[in-house]
Amino acid sequence: MSKSSIEQLRRYDPEVIAAYYRWRLWRVWGRLLQVGWAMVQFVAALVWDHITGREEPNRPQRAAQLRKLITRLGPTFIKVGQALSTRPDLVRRDYLEELTLLQDQLPSFPNAVAYQIIESELGRPVADIYEELSPEPVAAASLGQVYRGRLRTGEEVAVKVQRPGLIPILTLDLYILRELAHFLQPWLPIHMKDDLRSIVDEFGRKLFEEIDYLHEACNAEKFADNFRDDPTVKVPKIYWAYTNHRVLTLEWIHGYKLTDADVVKKVGIEMHEFVQIGVRAGLKQLLEFGFFHADPHPGNLFLTTDGKLAYIDFGMMDQLTQEAKEQLADALVHLVNKDYTELARDFVRLGFLPPDTDITPIVPALEAVWQHAVGSQLRDFRFKQATDEFSDLMYRYPFRVPAHFALIIRSLVTQEGIAMSLDPDFRIVDAAYPYVAQRLLTGETPAFRRRLMEVLFKDNRFQWQRLESLLSVAQQAGDLDLRPVLGPALSYLFSEEGQFLRTQLILALTEDDRLHLAEVERLWRLVRGQLRPKALLELAWQQREALLLKFG
Repeated sequence: MSKSSIEQLRRYDPEVIAAYYRWRLWRVWGRLLQVGWAMVQFVAALVWDHITGREEPNRPQRAAQLRKLITRLGPTFIKVGQALSTRPDLVRRDYLEELTLLQDQLPSFPNAVAYQIIESELGRPVADIYEELSPEPVAAASLGQVYRGRLRTGEEVAVKVQRPGLIPILTLDLYILRELAHFLQPWLPIHMKDDLRSIVDEFGRKLFEEIDYLHEACNAEKFADNFRDDPTVKVPKIYWAYTNHRVLTLEWIHGYKLTDADVVKKVGIEMHEFVQIGVRAGLKQLLEFGFFHADPHPGNLFLTTDGKLAYIDFGMMDQLTQEAKEQLADALVHLVNKDYTELARDFVRLGFLPPDTDITPIVPALEAVWQHAVGSQLRDFRFKQATDEFSDLMYRYPFRVPAHFALIIRSLVTQEGIAMSLDPDFRIVDAAYPYVAQRLLTGETPAFRRRLMEVLFKDNRFQWQRLESLLSVAQQAGDLDLRPVLGPALSYLFSEEGQFLRTQLILALTEDDRLHLAEVERLWRLVRGQLRPKALLELAWQQREALLLKFG
């Protein structure tokens, strides 16, 4: 295989990469010496800490040292560090926190080289495509850099150009990482039960997807199609005529980065309203579409001048199957119900634990971690705090976070952090409650909708206390509007599928040979402040019309 052929590699293939570098051992050894010397210095520091008995006090210093080392080693290792920052099953919490600080910014490469790449990819001179390009890149990252420009047809665009010689750099590093995986494992601050090579391969596949700009453009269009009916979300248009594997031309977004709460005030919209837009968009991606943005950091999210939430950079995306969404809903239901035995089994079904794992010691550990993470009130739950608590548990037991769930965790924690930076009083439970309840009632499959029933029933008996607890969460938020949930709830109740629920509600009201009016009265006191008779009558009339249409 020639050098030009490795540069044309579009998909990660460890066998092809290995075949190429087995005949270029001088390059392998040169890079290995560079990486090895850096790692030897780090490992020597760890050994010295052990000898001198200063492992614990020096651990923050060593974590920072590892972050700086990774940055010096370049794009592949920066991406490895960022990937590991989402893996509490692999990395200790103290190292994990330091890896989250890894920056993806590197010095820009010369404009002349960027223009050469554009002309090579698009087959035309730069001046024939763009009326103007910014004299310097507006952003430079480890994989590419971005220019602001204008097409000959007048549209303002962002032009993303891949770094030169990137694929040979990435493939060489991936080959070395894969070959050294077993040797480095005992010395690294990670806890592994599976083959480390499979982790490298998993990472390599995602990295190759991220550097293919045609793949990113397809992701952007799929994401835009999912939100086509949502006026609060903006996705930049792709200019396909000026896009190829190493050049991406897309619409320029006019707006503000989400790094300061003052930017929201400049646009003149309510802070709470804008945060709700972000939460709803994130939940739609996970619970409705299953296709989600896996890297929603502040640099990839903008508030447009007309008050929309704009997403950019669609290189890191992932897709959840319907089965995975339903299994995830199962786990959430068991978490809310504090059924830790079933929750442990959910971790096995979801692939977090090997099938033959003895869950007996894990069940009480899960209970202790969850109770500590939630505290006294469910509405005070924080994703970041919960992941910190779970990271210690995952390091002690044979957990392995599947790749797509690692990306989900990263996405949720990042979005929660952005929301809290904009609104310090932000509560994820308050913000998510209306959408999640509505989604469970209107999910695309009966299996998905049955998840809500599992919250309200146990051993085929209606749990008044659980419904009261759920409504209490809503009441504590104060400004929640439950009316969007009532329509789907009534539709479900009077549908053929809702026959079981109707029967169970009647049995619950007359359980133990008495009318449970006191329970009904408590529930009414919880919701009456948010509901008005006129609104209830309108909903009832709508359901009457729906039933008449259905039954003729």
